[in-house]
Amino acid sequence: MSVDVQEIGAEVEKHTHIVQSLTHEMEQVIVGQRYMIERLLIGLLANGHVLLEGVPGLAKTRSVTTLAQALQAEYQRVQFTPDLLPADLIGTLIYQPQTGSFQVRKGPVFANLVLADEINRAPAKVQSALLEAMQENQVTIGDDSFPLPQPFLVLATQNPLEQEGTYPLPEAQVDRFMLKLHIPYPSRDEELQILERMAHTQSHIEVKSVVSPADILQLREVVDSIYLDDKIKQYIVDIVYATREPQDYQLDLGHYIEYGASPRATIYLALASKAAAFLHGRGYVTPQDVKWIGMDVLRHRVLITYEAEAADVTAEHIVQQIFDHLPVP
Repeated sequence: MSVDVQEIGAEVEKHTHIVQSLTHEMEQVIVGQRYMIERLLIGLLANGHVLLEGVPGLAKTRSVTTLAQALQAEYQRVQFTPDLLPADLIGTLIYQPQTGSFQVRKGPVFANLVLADEINRAPAKVQSALLEAMQENQVTIGDDSFPLPQPFLVLATQNPLEQEGTYPLPEAQVDRFMLKLHIPYPSRDEELQILERMAHTQSHIEVKSVVSPADILQLREVVDSIYLDDKIKQYIVDIVYATREPQDYQLDLGHYIEYGASPRATIYLALASKAAAFLHGRGYVTPQDVKWIGMDVLRHRVLITYEAEAADVTAEHIVQQIFDHLPVP
C-alpha cells in the first residue's frame, strides 16, 4: 500500500493550530517548562498516561490543572493519601432502603482528565483499582464494568525526595505510564519571569477553553496516520531489544540490567514518536523524533541491578548509551 507523505503532512499542518492554541493557553500560566508542556501534549495526542516526578514547587500540579482548563473536558483531581480507599477513586454501590436495591455512585475517575496527585502516597488496593482504569479504560463496581469517557488520561505526580509515608509504585503500574518525566528546575531568567508574574497575593490568570474532546480524538486520528518507515520500525525494535540483550549490539551493559523494556515499550515508543513528529509539523517520523522522546518512554522500564546502583549507573545512563551506540537509519 502506497503512502502519500505529502498528503499526511498537509493534514498535520491543517490541525497544527489546535495544538498551538493549547500551548499558548498553557504558557499564559506556566513560565518555561517547555519540556513538560510538550510531553503532556505528547501524552494527550498519543493516548498515553504521564507520570511527572519532581521536587515540590515546579508547577507539576499547576501544569495539569492549566491543561484541564484549556480543554473543554471533564477534569477531576484526586489527592492520594495513605487512607484513600478504592471506592474513593472508582465509586461504590449505595444501598437504597426504599427499593431494597443498590445504586452505582461513580467516583472521580469517570472524567476525561484525572490528576492523581502524589500518587505514591496511596496503598496497593487503590493502585490496583487505578490500574484497571489505565489499562482497560473501564472500572468494575460490584459485578458490573463501566466504560470510562473518551478521551481518558491519567496524569500523575510524585515527589522523589520525601519517602516517609509513601508506597513505591508497583513495576506493573509504572509500566502503564507511556511517559515518565523528570521535571527540572527553571533557568535563572525563567525564575525571574515567575517572580514577576506570580509574586502577588491575588495572582489569577484566566485560561480559556480552546480545545474540545472531539478535537483531541480528531488529532489522534491524524497522529495514527503519520508515516512510520520500516527502517524506523527496525530502529525502535533495536532500541528496545538492546535493553534486554545488550550483548547482541556489542554493548557491555548486561551486568547492569536486571530486566529490559517490554513490548509495551515498543508500542509506546512508536506512538510517542508519531506524536512528536506531529508536534514538529511533519507527516513522517525521523530517528530524531525517536531519540527526542525515547528517554521519557524508557527510563522507567529498564530495571537496574545492585551492581549498577553500586557503580552509580542509572537507567538513564543505560538508555543514553544505547542511543549513542546504535546506528541511526
